[in-house]
Amino acid sequence: MAQFGVVLFYTTSAVMRAEKMLKKSGYAVKLVPTPREFSSDCGIALRFDWDRRDQVHAVLEEAKVEFSAIHQLGA
Repeated sequence: MAQFGVVLFYTTSAVMRAEKMLKKSGYAVKLVPTPREFSSDCGIALRFDWDRRDQVHAVLEEAKVEFSAIHQLGA
């Protein structure tokens, strides 16, 4: 069974920029409502395959996309 993670953001514009950058880099991401167990300034999060966590983090850092946290779902 696939494990997923979510990236939390401060703003909707950051989520949209991150989605664009990650898809351009070939990663499968999906916009989802921010899970209730995680606090966030923005109600939208990006879901991704947890085994790609380091690569997703690197793409966001390189693109200078501001995010608040990365969490594993169902952990």
